[in-house]
Amino acid sequence: MSDVLTQWNEVKVLIESLELDMHKNVGGNSSAGVRARRGLRLLKKQAADLVRTMIANEKTNKDD
Repeated sequence: MSDVLTQWNEVKVLIESLELDMHKNVGGNSSAGVRARRGLRLLKKQAADLVRTMIANEKTNKDD
């Protein structure tokens, strides 16, 4: 279970770090847009990993 919470905290930190670049991109900073898109791709990957971990934990708990 702590694995899930650790991954969840990593996702939250990533979202917080993306916020500044998103605001800069809306203001016209194209470099910030590149960083934001890269971060969003990473967020997608981390979210998928979190889902896989949660499903694995649920299966493990169900088998016990």
